[in-house]
Parts: sequence; C-alpha cells; structure tokens
Amino acid sequence: MTPSTVLSILQNEKYKGDAILQKTLTLDFLTKKRKKNEGEVPQYYVENSHPPIIPPELFDLVQTEIKKRKEVKGYKTGGSCFSGKIVCGECGSFYGRKVWHSNSKYRRVIWQCNSKFKNDKKCTTPHLYEDKIKKAFVEVFNSLINNKEEILKGYEDIIQSLTDTTKLDMESVKLQSELEIVTEIIRKCVEENAHKALNQEDYNEKYDAPVERHESFKEELERIEEKRLEQTAKKEKILEFIKELESREGLVTEFDEELWIGVVDRVVVKREGKISFVFKDGMEVEWDI
Repeated sequence: MTPSTVLSILQNEKYKGDAILQKTLTLDFLTKKRKKNEGEVPQYYVENSHPPIIPPELFDLVQTEIKKRKEVKGYKTGGSCFSGKIVCGECGSFYGRKVWHSNSKYRRVIWQCNSKFKNDKKCTTPHLYEDKIKKAFVEVFNSLINNKEEILKGYEDIIQSLTDTTKLDMESVKLQSELEIVTEIIRKCVEENAHKALNQEDYNEKYDAPVERHESFKEELERIEEKRLEQTAKKEKILEFIKELESREGLVTEFDEELWIGVVDRVVVKREGKISFVFKDGMEVEWDI
C-alpha cells in the first residue's frame, strides 16, 4: 500500500460516518463516463449519513495531526520514538539521529539539528545524548506525578469549555441554510440558461454573484469546521494526557517508550543546555539537560 493510499484512507470522511455528495459528475449519460468534480457543480457535506467505522473524535484527531505534520518543517518518520519529536529552537528543523564511534566501546547515540550545517549561519543549539533525553523525560514526568492532584483539578473547567460547541454549531446551521438558498439560486440560473436563449453577458453577471456568495459561505463553513476539529483534538489530547497521569500510582523508574509517545508532543531544544517538553495537553515544562 502506497503512502498516498494510506493518506486517502486516513482522510476519508466515511470512516467518521459522514459523506461528501457529488465528488464526481457524469460527463456522458450514455457512456456513463465520470470525472472528479473540480467545482463544476456544488458539493454537499452530510454529517451522520451512516454509522461511523471509528469514533468521530478519533477521526478528527487524525486530521489535526496530518495538518500539523504538513506544516512542520522537515518532518520525517523514522524507526525511533524520538523521530519527529525533537525540534531546534533556532531554525525550527527537526533533530536527526546520529551514532558516534559506532564500532567501539565509546559508541553513543546523539540527536542533532538536521539543518545545523546546511546554512551559512550554523545553529548554536547543542546536540543531545539520547540517554540524557530519556533521563530528562523521566525526571520531568515524575515532577508532574508529584503535582498530579493540582494539575488534574486545573483541567475541569478547560474540558468543559472545549466540550461546548454550541456557538460553532449555531453558526454552522445558519451558514448551511444560507448555502442551500444560494445553491438553489445557482441551480435555477443554470436551468434557465439551458432552456432559454439568454444574453450571456447578462447571464454571467446574474450567475457570478451567487457563485461568489456560495464560495464565501463554503469557506466560512470550512473555517468553522476547522475550529471545531482543533477544539475536539485539543480536548482528546488533554483527556489522553489525564488518563496517563491518573494511571500512574508511583514514580517512573525508567524510560517508557509508550509513555513518551503517548504524552509528548515535541521537545524544543534551546541554547545553554535547556530544553522544553511540550506535552500533548499543551503544557510546557523547561528542563536542564
């Protein structure tokens, strides 16, 4: 399976229980030849059109993660749990894995800015020893465990506010209604032009105005949906973080790869031996390394 196929599956709204109507259109009703709809006719997004295959919240979380990875400079996947997690605080590039003295007893794994020697001006952020990253993570997470009750209490109001999408829902319903009205106006324009001999300049003027409104409403709906996705994703990340924190009855004694993957969004490397752990709930903790 190719990466593009995997991506198309991850972004398929049918897994969420929704459907986009008129993704394609028929060019010839005799031959049944179809093509991708590239704006020739309106598309419609139908929510809850069928039972979801996966929880909608999980689907939304995946979309947010895909968007984030597209926006991040130099994102690459790799075999290490640290790949795509450690970021240079100066240039924004990811840190890459390197091995020093690979065939000797002095062998050490380090992480270094991938763009450190690519530009005329070298980044001054230091390389990190992998064992020290692990040690720092254990220390930081244990500091959170020691303050667990206080941290969890602070999330109650945040979760409540992120759960409430009433305002966004009302905006969305209003825009959907306006979009339907404009779509009907466009349909009637096209139908009239197909059955009557109209002055095409007059027709284009009459047609272009509702099309512009249609695009404007559509963009606004996409903005609202994006905001809803971000809100849902943030809530889910916080809930996952809370779950991990609540499940820890004692301190962490050694580096746990699953815990690292589950709670750490990224680590930002700064100068003078300081790094910032940015957790998936949005919390940021600066640490000496």
